[in-house]
Amino acid sequence: MRKLVAIAAAGALALTLTACGQSAGGSTAPSGGADAKGTIGVAMPTKTSERWIKDGEFLKKTLEAAGYTVDLQYANDDIPTQVTQVSNMVTKKEQALVIAAIDGVALKGALGDAKASNIPVIAYDRLLRETDAVSYYATFDNFKVGVQQGSSLLEGLEASGVKSPWNVELFAGSADDNNSKFFFNGAMSVLQPKIDDGTLKVVSGETDFNKVTTLRWDAGVAKKRMENLLTKSYSDKDVNGVLAPYDGISRGIIAALKASGYGSGGKAMPIVTGQDAELESVKMILKGEQYSTIFKDTRELAKATANMVQEVLGGKTVTVNDTKTYDNGVKVVPTLLLEPVSLNKSNVKDVLVKASYYTEAEITG
Repeated sequence: MRKLVAIAAAGALALTLTACGQSAGGSTAPSGGADAKGTIGVAMPTKTSERWIKDGEFLKKTLEAAGYTVDLQYANDDIPTQVTQVSNMVTKKEQALVIAAIDGVALKGALGDAKASNIPVIAYDRLLRETDAVSYYATFDNFKVGVQQGSSLLEGLEASGVKSPWNVELFAGSADDNNSKFFFNGAMSVLQPKIDDGTLKVVSGETDFNKVTTLRWDAGVAKKRMENLLTKSYSDKDVNGVLAPYDGISRGIIAALKASGYGSGGKAMPIVTGQDAELESVKMILKGEQYSTIFKDTRELAKATANMVQEVLGGKTVTVNDTKTYDNGVKVVPTLLLEPVSLNKSNVKDVLVKASYYTEAEITG
């Protein structure tokens, strides 16, 4: 087994790449006349989220610049479609697979075929579970994301001018995404002590992970649950804050809150967290509708993952910095963790513009 090493300095992760064109997806040869090194299969979950579109584009551009052909596929959040896409990549004997799974378990049959064909597999941001066919995992520090969300919720409540105890509700991501529990557990490491001492009150009583998940991270599912919570638990009181794990879920929650009169007529909008710094939510933060988000620079994740691909295929030591945390039920997967950044109205524009993630015109337009 190749020796695993701690994460290199940020500069060591940067690849010396030449700029190239990009297309909307599918197999395309790298531009500029470079000799293709082979085809890398990239399986993304959906195009319904701005974040996954960006991830696919960044990965494709970065790998093409390194001389690979990229077979980029989106599955529209349909598990059988993604299984078929990955199986086809294996059948075509692509050099390596980078997979952001819809369901972390559903691909294990196709991944077994990949292992039998000696095709290395890198799990991208979502852990592939119950298989020994996954070679490495590249993601952000998911527990820390949750800690930042829980801390941001408390900070927003403390700054709101409303005295504690505060009425809050909890949302988690999709139960079939391994990241969801890391986000939730990280947040609850901050929030549970405040629930226990009475600073926070979950009026609905719904605090168990399995009670608060949001299938496929769907905004419509979150909106309907928030509507039900407001009807059931808040007929005679106000909700002060909502733990939301992702910006799309946040927007669904906010839509339900606004329909119930929050944010107008002197009824304050609750503190609502988020994740992924999606442009629509960034604008809502500046308008005071959403309180915070977590910025995960997927360009850096794409660079780090492309670097992993080249290290694996080149027989080199693969850069990781965690060999203990991410047990997929069969093996502990060597992992590279990147750092998330918590954003609110005080820093969201400066951080994102400075990082050239968005232009000021995009944010303020």
